[in-house]
Amino acid sequence: MANQQEANAARERVVVVTGGAGGIGQAICRRLADDGHAVVVNDAGPAEAELLARTITDRGGRAISVRGDVADEDDVAALFEAAESAFGGVDVVVNTAGIMMLSLLAELDLAVLDRMHRVNIRGTFVTSREAARRVRPGGAIINFSSSMVKMALPTYAAYAASKGAVDALTLILARELRGRDITVNAVAPGPTATPLFLNEKDQGTIDRLAQMAPLERLGVPADITEVVAFLAGPARWVNGQVLYANGGVI
Repeated sequence: MANQQEANAARERVVVVTGGAGGIGQAICRRLADDGHAVVVNDAGPAEAELLARTITDRGGRAISVRGDVADEDDVAALFEAAESAFGGVDVVVNTAGIMMLSLLAELDLAVLDRMHRVNIRGTFVTSREAARRVRPGGAIINFSSSMVKMALPTYAAYAASKGAVDALTLILARELRGRDITVNAVAPGPTATPLFLNEKDQGTIDRLAQMAPLERLGVPADITEVVAFLAGPARWVNGQVLYANGGVI
């Protein structure tokens, strides 16, 4: 077993990042490429994903972009097949693809709930299912939850509910992969300065959220990439966990 683990560690790791053109997704792709991993950038927006992959390769890394809808099982299968064709297999899957729309529960348009369910829950489920079938021994599946599940702020009910489902999926999948030497964890960022989080918030709201953490600032994507890099590489004894990266908000 020790020799096999050493062989897995020495092999170039191939990472699939869904939502890779988003604020946190881009930072993760760049960081993992800098760590020596081959990166497959997946996003529904092909131009942004292609640009990021080209930027990584121009810096000496290895990357490709693959357009696809994370909630579509055929698109996700094609994503993994592209990764295997380009780099020989998949070792790490990072599910950052997600959307956030806010509303008081009593005023929530159910079409909004359905959209978030499709991307945040179904998308994570479909991608995790494919990952469970294809990730090589020594690999990792890293889902994205949210600290909003525990912060329980008004207007976040639908979004937090979708991320609570991700928590449950993550903990159960970790146990279902017993004997495979594959870890399954979730990262739960707190308020982080990305376009997704800052969209439609006034400065007063942003300032209040920044002051909630004892560190008295919003997170930045680099804060989150540190946690992902840990789970994608050396964190072989962290499994079936939700890691809160939020500066101490909760």
